[in-house]
Amino acid sequence: MLLTQPMAHGALVARYKRFFADVRLDDGREIVSHCPNPGAMLGLNAPGLGIWVSPAAGAKRKLAWTLELVEADGGLVGINTLHPNRLVAEALAEDAIPELAGYSLHRREVRMGEASRVDFVLEEPERPRCWLEVKNVHLRRTGTLAEFPDCVAARSLRHLKELAARVAEGDRAVQLFVIQRTDCDRFAACADLDPAHASGLDLAANSGVEVLVYGCDIGLEEIRIARRIAWRRP
Repeated sequence: MLLTQPMAHGALVARYKRFFADVRLDDGREIVSHCPNPGAMLGLNAPGLGIWVSPAAGAKRKLAWTLELVEADGGLVGINTLHPNRLVAEALAEDAIPELAGYSLHRREVRMGEASRVDFVLEEPERPRCWLEVKNVHLRRTGTLAEFPDCVAARSLRHLKELAARVAEGDRAVQLFVIQRTDCDRFAACADLDPAHASGLDLAANSGVEVLVYGCDIGLEEIRIARRIAWRRP
């Protein structure tokens, strides 16, 4: 997935109200950037961190820049939570995720349960329908371990329960975590920040929901899903 160019480098001044970030660009300009991430962004929201912003694609946007990448722990971290679905759509089209290859139809934003929509439904004649939910991961606190979530994620827990219900009806269901950083080779549910979600993920897996974790290659021009990451169960 290509990032919108030309990107500009700067330093984070403050991230606030979830979707706003004050940035001081290297050329001295001070801007307000859209921050496309509703989470806590633990470890990625400290003033002074190097960041990269992309120009807004639409002329009607109130904010002319979008926060895309944070420089942390010697590498680049993608914080845009809109990207994982785009990355997965691209990977599905290329059959780049072996566990999800071989489906001729990929439908997006399909109603699931009473009040949710699933990110993808994959279909192929004579195969069970596959319900696929995608989550963005950017939290790393110790070693090479990536964790999700970085705050209470009630919506994600609801999705896990609905995925399990699809399995009970005879379909296939997959929870896919996309790690938008390059310094992690393990993944675990973040039980101390959201014990309910950690328990729910384990319960969903025991109910037949497949849990996949993939890492990315990240550059200043492109992000791509690249490698399978091991899930560390409780």
